[in-house]
Amino acid sequence: MAAPIDFHTHAFPDAIARTAIAALEKSGNIKAYLDGTIDSLLASMDQAGIDKSVLCSIATRPEQFQPILDWSMAIRSSRIIPLPSIHPTDPKRRSRLEQIHALGFPGIKLHPFYQDFFLDDPSLTELYYQLSELGLLAVVHTGYDIAYPRIRRADPRRIAKVSQQFPELKLITTHLGSWDQWDEVQELLIGKPIYMELSFSLDFLDQVRIREMLLSHPREYLLFGTDSPWTDQATTLQRLKNLNLPDDYFSAITRANAARLLEG
Repeated sequence: MAAPIDFHTHAFPDAIARTAIAALEKSGNIKAYLDGTIDSLLASMDQAGIDKSVLCSIATRPEQFQPILDWSMAIRSSRIIPLPSIHPTDPKRRSRLEQIHALGFPGIKLHPFYQDFFLDDPSLTELYYQLSELGLLAVVHTGYDIAYPRIRRADPRRIAKVSQQFPELKLITTHLGSWDQWDEVQELLIGKPIYMELSFSLDFLDQVRIREMLLSHPREYLLFGTDSPWTDQATTLQRLKNLNLPDDYFSAITRANAARLLEG
């Protein structure tokens, strides 16, 4: 069976990795498994038997676009697939998206908490249409966030609304649809053509329930992810193996679906 693709990882430039990880550990009251560098991510991938990792960056201010893009270009390789980021309030976001597309990146990462927006805000309509027109992925943090108050910025109801309004948008929801809102995920999203990446769900849901959720969802809309360095890649992959999913589901989740999306 082909080696997995991890659809959700994070790392930082070497010069700021230590500081960034320490700040995030404090705000989220969580301990990182890696030091936040590309080298440590590659070593983790080797240990876990992971072929490629999608690396998600987040622009918390519009002016962070260019530094993130420059770094994404510098680290891009056959094994590291960066997703740059655009801040939703960036007045140049249309040209930014065109630049990302022209440079061959598969999509962008958005985070409603770090970027202070609601998923279904009308101000994002143009952004969603342009992402759809360019065929770019929109990997979005969905559900609650451990470092923030429990505001419903990207909950299953908002996800369903956006998916219906923008059927061509390649929206990738993280954390199995919405972190720690899985009752609503089962009610509103499971079974529908909505992409779900699995990070930080295998760690919180019991095996019977998560297996039932995965088998009730279209297998072509499920993606393996770890949120490394916040979980251990090898451990997360083993948790998925422990579910004893049918081979066609497991191979679709760990490789085939990601490969299809990344190839455009």
